[in-house]
Amino acid sequence: MKKFIKYTLIIGLVLLFFWTMWFLYSKSNPPGDEFNTEKPKKANIIKKTVANGKIVPRKEILIKPVVSGIIRELYVEAGQIVKKDQPLAKIQIVPDMMSLSSAENRVRNAEIGVQNAQMNFDRNKPLADKGVIAAGEMQTYDIALRTAKQELDAAKEALQVVRDGISRSSAGNTVVRSTIEGMVLDVPVKEGNSVIERNNFNEGTTIAAIADMGDLIFQGKVDESEVGKVKLGMPVVLTVGAIEDAKWDAELEYIAPKGVEENGAIQFEIRAAVKLKEGQTIRSGYSANADIELQRRDSVLSVPESVVEFSAKGDSAFVLVKQAGDGAPKWKRTHIKTGLSDGINLEVLEGIDASAELKGAKKEEMKDEHSANVE
Repeated sequence: MKKFIKYTLIIGLVLLFFWTMWFLYSKSNPPGDEFNTEKPKKANIIKKTVANGKIVPRKEILIKPVVSGIIRELYVEAGQIVKKDQPLAKIQIVPDMMSLSSAENRVRNAEIGVQNAQMNFDRNKPLADKGVIAAGEMQTYDIALRTAKQELDAAKEALQVVRDGISRSSAGNTVVRSTIEGMVLDVPVKEGNSVIERNNFNEGTTIAAIADMGDLIFQGKVDESEVGKVKLGMPVVLTVGAIEDAKWDAELEYIAPKGVEENGAIQFEIRAAVKLKEGQTIRSGYSANADIELQRRDSVLSVPESVVEFSAKGDSAFVLVKQAGDGAPKWKRTHIKTGLSDGINLEVLEGIDASAELKGAKKEEMKDEHSANVE
């Protein structure tokens, strides 16, 4: 029994020794890393810059009154389409007391003048009929009466203008009308609000904001590092964050000649005309991103930029091309001539063709990235 146990321990120790040797050998000679391969493919490469901004109407008009007073009636609301000269609101005049008193005094003086001219006319008319006074003298009394009546009418009309803002001969300025055809974007006043007329010292109270929503522009800003690359007439693609899966084409039409400092960086304003398709509508003030196309290559041979190695000076580019053969893959460092890059894909002009297999990232790294995305 003791011999059996002794031999068993000896055999176990021998097996343990060989297993330890095998374990140490396998650790000292790990299997080679496995890499994914990438193949060149035809693709469209677009180099672009992005500008942030908003979409606004090209022409937005603020309608202001020419008289001060109180809003008696509003005829429109936001979102409504209006025609040129269409009434928007009616204003009730609040007369100035000094002007009102002066106009009333003028009317009273004119009435006195009419009464005096009428008495002179009535007193001299019978004498003229009997031939006592000359017809020329009677004509003077007739003209004085008609002039007095004309002055009374003018005084009454002036009083009505001061008190009501209108006269018998004209519609007056109490009705505020649209100056353009378009959509009412905003009506910042309500019935009963006081409004101030526009004049040399005051811009006046806005009754309504009206714009042509068929003519929109993108207003944005480009950093000084990019403004030298953009040119007038460049195509622009607009993306509105509030509207999913929708893009609008535009054309760059303005680049500011002077920059403005914002948060320590110089920004230049740009404007692009939005090309709306039939039936498309965009609300004013939407935030948007503009992709400005700087350069473009269509259907060119390209590779992922991650598989390309660049020299220390940055003037040469290389890829590792898989060599044919059995066993562990072998890679050949091959010089390539590159073209346009969009930051993800790189255009290949010379050095490889579409059949080449290029060394990519390790498979373990790809698994780790996939796991991180899943989480």
